[in-house]
Amino acid sequence: MMCTRCKKRLAVVFMTRLDGDKTVNEGLCLRCAKELGLKPVSDLMEKMGITDDELDSVSDQMMDMFGADGENGFEMGGAQALPPFLQNILGGGLVPQEPKKEELPQEPPARLREKPKPPRNKRGAPEKKYKHLDAYCDNLSLKAEQGKIDRIIGRDREIGRVIQILNRRTKNNPCLIGEPGVGKTAVAEGIAQRLACGDVPFRLADKKLYLLDLTALIAGTQFRGQFESRVKGLVEDIKEAGNVILFIDEVHNLVGAGDSEGSMNAANILKPALSRGEIQVIGATTFNEYRKNIEKDAALERRFQPVTIEEPSIEESVEIIKGIKSYYEQHHRVVVSDELARMTVVLSERYITDRFLPDKAIDLLDEACSAAVLRNADLAEYDRLMKQDGDVTEQLEELEASTDEPDYEAIARLRGEKIVIDEKLKEVGPRALAQPVTGDDLANVIELWTGIPAAKIRETELRRVARLEPALKEKIIGQDEAVELVSAAVRRSRVQISARRRPASFIFVGPTGVGKTELVKVLSKELFDSADPLIRLDMSEFMEKHTVSRLVGSPPGYVGYDEAGQLTEKVRRKPYSVVLFDEIEKAHPDVLNILLQILDEGRITDAHGRVCSFENTVIVMTSNAGSERREGALGFNRTEGEASKEKALKALSEFLRPEFLARVDEVVVFRPLDEGDFRRIAGLMLGELKDPLAEKGIKFGWDDEAAALIAHKAYGKRSGARDLRTVIRKEVEDAISLRLVDDPDHVPALMKLAVEDGSLRLIYQ
Repeated sequence: MMCTRCKKRLAVVFMTRLDGDKTVNEGLCLRCAKELGLKPVSDLMEKMGITDDELDSVSDQMMDMFGADGENGFEMGGAQALPPFLQNILGGGLVPQEPKKEELPQEPPARLREKPKPPRNKRGAPEKKYKHLDAYCDNLSLKAEQGKIDRIIGRDREIGRVIQILNRRTKNNPCLIGEPGVGKTAVAEGIAQRLACGDVPFRLADKKLYLLDLTALIAGTQFRGQFESRVKGLVEDIKEAGNVILFIDEVHNLVGAGDSEGSMNAANILKPALSRGEIQVIGATTFNEYRKNIEKDAALERRFQPVTIEEPSIEESVEIIKGIKSYYEQHHRVVVSDELARMTVVLSERYITDRFLPDKAIDLLDEACSAAVLRNADLAEYDRLMKQDGDVTEQLEELEASTDEPDYEAIARLRGEKIVIDEKLKEVGPRALAQPVTGDDLANVIELWTGIPAAKIRETELRRVARLEPALKEKIIGQDEAVELVSAAVRRSRVQISARRRPASFIFVGPTGVGKTELVKVLSKELFDSADPLIRLDMSEFMEKHTVSRLVGSPPGYVGYDEAGQLTEKVRRKPYSVVLFDEIEKAHPDVLNILLQILDEGRITDAHGRVCSFENTVIVMTSNAGSERREGALGFNRTEGEASKEKALKALSEFLRPEFLARVDEVVVFRPLDEGDFRRIAGLMLGELKDPLAEKGIKFGWDDEAAALIAHKAYGKRSGARDLRTVIRKEVEDAISLRLVDDPDHVPALMKLAVEDGSLRLIYQ
């Protein structure tokens, strides 16, 4: 008989209570009797030395003795079936009547008097329950058999390697190591599926894979020894079962788990069992955590065999997305095409740079499907109609199954309603259940994640490169030759004709204020579409020898080793960007040596040994070398332009080695601007005032004479086009701000900049 209170364990304590006029017989297990505070049970436990933690173990032994259902001749009032060892525990005082002589149990065989050992699980036999294994672990093999694990695409090599390690005689504990999101847990789930379908070696055919919940194992362990007791019990359960493989996700948490003063952590408790081969473990962790927590513990490291899980390639990720997209189609009730699956991988690889494939592609697909559902108004209508159809069908079945006089009027009305609903479902269903996920959904999700405008995401890179030169000439005045050289080099780099993957690189040389930095800014905005596509490093901050560590990170043993390098970390997070090294002549020669690797191979290794790729960047270095003697010079013709380039190259060669200059695609010499260029630039700068004034309800304009006067005032000074901004700030912006402050209640609808009596005037309307 099972316990009348918990209905889980065998009843061994029987009692009779009065409930009004009725007499109720109850049977309780040891645990429930203890919880109800029955004094005979408490006294018995104290007398026999049974602790609270051992109550479940005693109950399990009795369940094994009498069978899983506890109905082995064990009835109310018939406790004579108790074996002697239980009679000794219970004192024999609970038997309600004297048994007959012929009904006295015979002496049980010796195997029943000994502590029973549960049999190993076999196929076809009922599963035995294990207290710690069932409480703190999740049966992945059972989930795989029930189809609750998604299909695993690819990773055959990694899964085969893990199975090969599991089949070893000793040190058969693989540890999956890889970056977050590359599919370590998926490999373990793939092994569970292989075990479930029997696609494993004979030695592993009877094995089951369990996932350890380390949080549940630690939770509630307040007192010393509780955690060790749980881990010890888990190990004993695994040894007893004999066919369990334990999967520990984030295995580095074992080091220090349960660690407190005077106690052992989980890793130290498991080490002996791992070394003797009593338990088999599959671990999973990242490279950083493996290095920090497991490698430093040599005794723990040698018990694991590392298996590196690399990030899948673009093509492998596309196949993964194609293989699992049906799960997301079914969940979201949308349609995902193979073309969109490829677009998901390509866009996630380009724009989500701080995560790894295939995880980021799967997340992008999932949220894009969700976005497609939200814009599908027919789906909500379809769900409402389906609910109505179910309600009407249920009412019809109740009326038709009723034994009373049939209500033909109600039945006819409900059938009419069902016909109307079915017609609406036929109309709405195809639209509701065939909602396609589009590239716009992907672009909008990426815009939410990264801040990159969706319009730029949808535009192809080659189309962007094709319109690069006109866009640059529109905003960069007077430097057409420089713009053409830059555009040609960028086209060569982006089309990828050459087998070598190296970034486009330039050195911009010229006097101050001619547009070198401005060209870099415009190039970054037109070519790349991240929220902030320009990585700027001022080389005046890298004049000392030791500052090279700021670019790639400090070496081991130095302060800041755990911090990433300024250059490598920024490029790793934004691989599609323009990298500007401003005033390159001020950098220390050791810094220039670092740049040699970037210019030649397009990659560099940081202080942590991680390779940082510059293949998708554009490298720009600026310098004023060779331009000092030409400052203030006007109207260079072609011969003078060629002479200025030769002079610039000669000045660059004084601090840049020949092998450095040879690796640069183009040395672009910017010519000084003439007064006509100044007039056009003045028009662009005045145009920048339109939008801020439009927000205040003011329309702003100017005439050609005003732009010419501003250009004349700024031309011929030492700072080049920067002087234009100074003139506009002092003579235009100051006048506008003074007018708005003096009379804020009467804001003019129109402001026009004109020339009166040889000076700039603001005309208000």
